[in-house]
Amino acid sequence: MGTTRDTDVRTDGENGESGGRTDQHGTGDTATRDAGDLGAAGAQLSTAPRETVMPGSFGGVRTPGATGWLAWTGREVIGWARWIWRQLTSMRVALILLFLLSLGAIPGSLIPQSGTDETKVADFLARHTTIGPIYEKLGLFHVYSSAWFSAIYILLFISLIGCIVPRTWQFVGQLRGRPPRAPRLLTRLPAYTTWRTEAGPEEVRDEALRLLKKRRFRAHLDGDAVAAEKGYLREVGNLAFHIALIVMLVAFAWGQLFKSEGNKLIVEGDGFANTLTQYDDFKSGSLFDTNDLEPFSFVLEDFEGTYEETGPNKGTPRTYQAKVDYSVGADGKEQKKTVKVNEPLDIDDSKVYLTAHGYAPVVTVRDGKGDIVYQQAVPLLPLDSNVTSTGAIKVMDGYKDARGKQEQLGFQAFFLPAYGGDGTAVVSQFPALLNPVLNLAAYHGDLGVDAGLPQSVYQLEKKNLKEFKDSKGKQLRENLKPGETMRLPNGAGSITFEKGVKEWANFQVTRQPGAGWALAGAFGAIFGLAASLFIQRRRVWVRAVTGPDGVTVVEMAGLGRSESAKVPEELGALAGHLYDLAPGVPDTPGPGPDTAVSENENPTPEPPAVPAEGAETK
Repeated sequence: MGTTRDTDVRTDGENGESGGRTDQHGTGDTATRDAGDLGAAGAQLSTAPRETVMPGSFGGVRTPGATGWLAWTGREVIGWARWIWRQLTSMRVALILLFLLSLGAIPGSLIPQSGTDETKVADFLARHTTIGPIYEKLGLFHVYSSAWFSAIYILLFISLIGCIVPRTWQFVGQLRGRPPRAPRLLTRLPAYTTWRTEAGPEEVRDEALRLLKKRRFRAHLDGDAVAAEKGYLREVGNLAFHIALIVMLVAFAWGQLFKSEGNKLIVEGDGFANTLTQYDDFKSGSLFDTNDLEPFSFVLEDFEGTYEETGPNKGTPRTYQAKVDYSVGADGKEQKKTVKVNEPLDIDDSKVYLTAHGYAPVVTVRDGKGDIVYQQAVPLLPLDSNVTSTGAIKVMDGYKDARGKQEQLGFQAFFLPAYGGDGTAVVSQFPALLNPVLNLAAYHGDLGVDAGLPQSVYQLEKKNLKEFKDSKGKQLRENLKPGETMRLPNGAGSITFEKGVKEWANFQVTRQPGAGWALAGAFGAIFGLAASLFIQRRRVWVRAVTGPDGVTVVEMAGLGRSESAKVPEELGALAGHLYDLAPGVPDTPGPGPDTAVSENENPTPEPPAVPAEGAETK
């Protein structure tokens, strides 16, 4: 491609600063002029702010007297405030805060949280008497609402806002402007090539302008050169990444403040209405209002569970689903839905998840006169994967023994859906109803429910209860199969295990309004980060002037934000296409366009020409 030349002087890809050469008189004017020219060409390749003032120089010179002291103090305070703000809004501090936020979330995953499970927190404190109180003082049992986590969260939020706003306005200004004019000495740029052609300067510039625009450069003609720029999506991706982080932070905060989560165990045939009193347990964010609960209700029509019967996965669920009839609003139309483990029922911002399953044997309790005092399905809690279950049956009102004495009855119950028979372990052998057995131990007395103290519906408070004894003086305990009855001694009544065994399902109703925004922010952060990493901001200049011998001299140079092989490769490809439109001619001896030679000095032979990387040599 004719003759090319690449000097040893290079430009820093970030700020465009370069070393200068003094003229023949040693005044340095040329150096100053060149540095300023190249600095303008390399400026604003990034919207990152630059620190120009360092601590210790804010107040400047302090004049004597009280007025001087006040002025100096005011400048120091303002200077330090600006410096702290610039540090807080720097990328370095934002990354540090993001790292600290990630570290702070680790205890929230490893240590029991009071907002999730108070029982586990109490158990942790009971078992760890030394480290437990320390954790409590540090707020590790409520990490996400602790003062230190909130401080990191708020500082990160402020840092991102302070970083994005000025950079966005600066970037908008760059988009409204034009690429900077070409430096006077293009040889100072990292990627450079030149050749001589018989085509006219205007023709070369017009062809260069069309070529660069065709390659999606923003290009314009400025004097004797074409200035072009490309890669603006890098900064768009950078800004999009930070905006997405803000969206994620806001969504996370919104979800934590307005979230709600409750559980409800429902037996087949029973229903649920989304009101606070219907939940078995409920927790919510600090700004949650009960009016935010979506008005809906549903009835559990049937639970269907099938299991692997053989092989290494024996007992693993194959079908695990609940069929419900639901309606939205007071007058909503009834609809049917099958809720599965990973397929919740969606109603506005609420999701209804299927989380657990078990059995509810139907029992009938009669008093000493044979009158029914209790008849219903009793949900029992599973103890293992084969649904060996335990629970309590409490007859609180209406019971009288054979002598007419009013008491309360309690039964400790164990249920085995697949009992292995006599001589086997008292555990279920399979989760399905193959050989159901209900084991009951009977008690009478005071259940303690009238004392006003809360107690679990699945456990008996035996403090004021007495055991029923059998004929041998041992505790009355029997295994009942469906349809069988256990008689209480001395005509105290009976309990019958009815043939119908119902199933129950536990549903978790969650409401987290910021989840969709958090997901959108996560995708935006990924795409923004990818754009900022893989797209490079770069500039290209093409100068075409008439040389001393009347032949057009074409110079092409490129500059990127950072050192990269892409700039010289791209410049080489562009030069190859432009060379085809304006072919080169052999060089003739004589000074080049950028050579400054003294009248009393013999010219020094130039080094061999070096083409730009990626350029075709013709």
